[in-house]
Amino acid sequence: MPVLPGAEPYRHEGGEVGVLLCHGFTGSPQSLRPWAEHHAAHGLTVSLPLLPGHGTRWEDMQVTGWQDWYAEVDRELAELSERCSRVFVAGLSMGGALALRLAARHGERVAGAVVVNPANKVHGLSAYALPVARHLVRTTKGIASDIAKEGAAELGYDRVPLHAAHSLRQFLRRLDGELPQVTQPLLLLRSAQDHVVPAVDSARVLSRVSSTDVTEIVLEHSYHVATLDEDADRVFEESLAFVGRLAPSLGKEGTATGG
Repeated sequence: MPVLPGAEPYRHEGGEVGVLLCHGFTGSPQSLRPWAEHHAAHGLTVSLPLLPGHGTRWEDMQVTGWQDWYAEVDRELAELSERCSRVFVAGLSMGGALALRLAARHGERVAGAVVVNPANKVHGLSAYALPVARHLVRTTKGIASDIAKEGAAELGYDRVPLHAAHSLRQFLRRLDGELPQVTQPLLLLRSAQDHVVPAVDSARVLSRVSSTDVTEIVLEHSYHVATLDEDADRVFEESLAFVGRLAPSLGKEGTATGG
């Protein structure tokens, strides 16, 4: 299936400092494109991949799982590490969880992590029914576009494939056990109102990681997809400042490419 217009991956060849951005569950690079372009404009090398099964139609996601999504960002990290002297990982929602796993598993290869409304658990009684329900019902209602800003929209599926949701639940349970292996500097930004991922998920992440350099910022004017919402500029500026503090010399600007 062709990729939906706007959901294409994004890459920018900048300087020696790299940032890997990971989008969320049923979403696409569109939700992080302004963040990626902001960092690219300041000379960073940026990679924003399209996760398998995303950005086309929900039926394509039904046959993928967390191993596929993680493998994609793992490959991107390896490629960035070959080109850059320092690499940071960042992500929104499930993308934040993927970024945290990269930090947990790759140690010094990851210089720091920035997560926005990171997912830690699939909540509700329905989560416990997923192992059986996914064989009986194919999808449930979508979670895209939880945005306070009028006129803003996220390019994501309007249905959640239950096989994929079950895999996400398995991944988050695995990651929770790996969070103590996260020792890198961590910037966590969470929305005061989030209708997709509750604040308890961010609290759990902060309580489980072993990082000593930790900053938490509450975004007062945004919902879940804060990277497209009223606080988007703050997300971009705070994350750039975080990278700049840890890697003071950002390289020269390069050229951006889509696709």
